[in-house]
Amino acid sequence: MSRPDNFLSNFEPLSAQKVQALVDRFTELDEFTSPMRELLREAAGSQTVVCSAYPRLIDGKPSKNPRYLQTRLDLQAPESRYIAERGMRLARGITSRDPLPVPVGAVLIGRRNNPPDRKAGIRPLAVYGPIHYQELPELFMDVICSLTGKSPSTTGAGSEGALTKAPFNALRTIVDLNAALVSYILTGLPGFSTAAGFVGPNHRVDHDISLLVPEIWCRLTARERDPAFLIAEGYLEPLRDFDHAGRKVLASRLGYRITAKFVRIFFGRVFDHPDRVFDESFLRPETQDLEAFVDGMHNIAEAQQRVALQAFEDGSIEDACPPLRALLAIMAHGSFEGKDAHHPDVRRLFTLEAIQSSEWYRQRLAAKQRVDERLWRRHVSALDTWLQNRQVENLPPQLTAQMRQRREHAAANLERVTSLAYLESLHGTLGTDPSLDSANREPLRSK
Repeated sequence: MSRPDNFLSNFEPLSAQKVQALVDRFTELDEFTSPMRELLREAAGSQTVVCSAYPRLIDGKPSKNPRYLQTRLDLQAPESRYIAERGMRLARGITSRDPLPVPVGAVLIGRRNNPPDRKAGIRPLAVYGPIHYQELPELFMDVICSLTGKSPSTTGAGSEGALTKAPFNALRTIVDLNAALVSYILTGLPGFSTAAGFVGPNHRVDHDISLLVPEIWCRLTARERDPAFLIAEGYLEPLRDFDHAGRKVLASRLGYRITAKFVRIFFGRVFDHPDRVFDESFLRPETQDLEAFVDGMHNIAEAQQRVALQAFEDGSIEDACPPLRALLAIMAHGSFEGKDAHHPDVRRLFTLEAIQSSEWYRQRLAAKQRVDERLWRRHVSALDTWLQNRQVENLPPQLTAQMRQRREHAAANLERVTSLAYLESLHGTLGTDPSLDSANREPLRSK
């Protein structure tokens, strides 16, 4: 906060006179860190500055959403990054002239949770423990809905994630969902998530958990991050559906959550006594307030149903790949062809074997080949037009040679992408959504 090159927002500008008055209050000034005290002393009586203790005033009240941009330590102090990169190259025998692939070992989604706020009409969403794992059906129920809790930076809670914001995305949601599902299945990326805001209605954690988990995760081996290992060894426990007040609570949609054993073994690599911080009320939020937990689960299930029904109303269900089509039907109507989300036939749709042998995946790869063919045909055509419509003899020889080389390159790539070998080489890649293959797409249906 005391740096001269900060980018800050929602902090109140303090006039030179206000800073002087703050500095004159010695006991209050002593509460600041040394860098902030020095900044205030230098600015007293002469400069307008911002201070960590004074957020921007909105309608006379301090903002709950002060922000600042964090510095890039890898750019500010590049020595650590350089040493890490050199270490990877030496360990794997990769020279400095060759690319260094650095795989992403884990992606943990963040969840914004909130307790009930009956005055504001905001329902509870603090049903998640510190860390959850969800298999693809349960994970994509959440992804499709993009449900978020109330936070200082949002106008309200509800289905308002990135995939639901049309102004930021010209593609239909179903296209992104198809691509995301294919990516998860092909890469085998496990669906872990961390809590932010609240864990249960009584434990406010803000971003403490989501900032702590990377410290935990980087201390796990690849085997220890494997969901199958964590489940088999009792580090993760499944949530089960249950009945409450004559109504089914779909708690199984939360997937698996960490256990006291996970905390003792893995959190113990950071904390001396982790069980004193992460007790049963942290790991099992329903023990804090069962009614709030039940209403939070109903809130999730109802929001998922509402969002899924939109796919049937706007017709985008027709372009959903089979796993998503089944999932949307279950979210909207409770079943798909008489089967719920736990049926083996539904679970099988989300496996790597199912996707690689499916007709819909073959169509994605064929669409990718057609799109690439049209791209290189357009390049060849544009270069031919350029060469034919100019007096080549009046152009610099270097330019003419360069354009002819480009034409040869484009023609070679056109031949490559139209071959059967190219289509086969696409196996295992994301492909292209057939609905985006405009040359082969049927006219859009009117509502």
